[in-house]
Amino acid sequence: MENVLRPLIVLGGTVLLTLAIGWGTDRLLGKADERDHDTPLWGLLRRARIPYQLVLCTAMLRGSYDQTKLLERHQVGIGRTLTLVLIGSAAWLVIRIAAAIVETTYTRYARAHRDAARVRRVRTQVELIMRVVSAIVIVVAASSMLLTFPAMRAAGASLLASAGIIAAIAGVAAQSTLSNMFAGLQIAFGDMVRIGDTVVVDGEWGTVEEITLTFLTVRTWDERRITMPVSYFTSKPFENWSRGTPQMTGIVYWHLDHSAPIEAMREKLRDILRHCPAWDGRAYGLVVTDTTPNTIQVRALVTAKDADDIWTVRVAVREQMITWLSAEHPYALPRVNTADSVLPPYRVPSPDRASLRKAYDFPRTGRG
Repeated sequence: MENVLRPLIVLGGTVLLTLAIGWGTDRLLGKADERDHDTPLWGLLRRARIPYQLVLCTAMLRGSYDQTKLLERHQVGIGRTLTLVLIGSAAWLVIRIAAAIVETTYTRYARAHRDAARVRRVRTQVELIMRVVSAIVIVVAASSMLLTFPAMRAAGASLLASAGIIAAIAGVAAQSTLSNMFAGLQIAFGDMVRIGDTVVVDGEWGTVEEITLTFLTVRTWDERRITMPVSYFTSKPFENWSRGTPQMTGIVYWHLDHSAPIEAMREKLRDILRHCPAWDGRAYGLVVTDTTPNTIQVRALVTAKDADDIWTVRVAVREQMITWLSAEHPYALPRVNTADSVLPPYRVPSPDRASLRKAYDFPRTGRG
């Protein structure tokens, strides 16, 4: 009977104690979160209750399993399994705590600063730092798990002796991966591109949606995702419309007839912009920039506070101006001239039959 009750008491008591401690900790964090709404740290820490309870449970079981005398034949395997679970859950807990601290720091910074560009820069750096921390914790945890096996500890000396060769081979094999990782760090701390920036890459413009240590994702205006290595942004030129100030100047072109009413178009452009909420009111203009034998090229300049609004202003101006010209000044639209050609002021006399015969009468054979 004792051989049955002791394992049940030890295992059941460990599980109940773990649940009690986890419930009490969660209640304390909940009260702290209700008392201090400005700090999201306590609410974020509550997300770590599962790895926290798992660490407590495996640690208690690892310490008390030897006293249960349960499955003595497999005692070594079960103990090693509990150790592996403990290491994995501890790494999970460390990542959750680090994420809560980093997210809290970023939230406070975003509330204290109103500069959107600086906030996006810090957000990019925070996410990349969190990815680096997670990678380091995972590598350390995996190494610790491997070291729990005696065979791996015995092979440690030989691995250290050949560390130089292995490092050289790994460096050559993972050259592109390492270059992307260093490029990701350069983007994060060099402030080249940030999450939320509007960029143009390979003729496609969109918004930077995600930046990792190895790749970057751009969300285009039609909801497509372009994924490319981060080394692209450190080795090739690209347009960053959000660099500096987000204000932009847009251009709208029309090809019209030479009789187009330019002054009336300037007044109409002013009226269109006054009723366009996306126009920021900084500047506008309309001039003739080029001419051809059939048409003239008219260019309108408009301004907006960012790339999204400049697109809205451009399409609104283009559409409403064409509609107004079609209704009020249809003669200003380009057209194909089908009128009779105008003859020159003098008429060339047509040659008579004798003149043509004389002009094309070549000498015959035998005649001088």
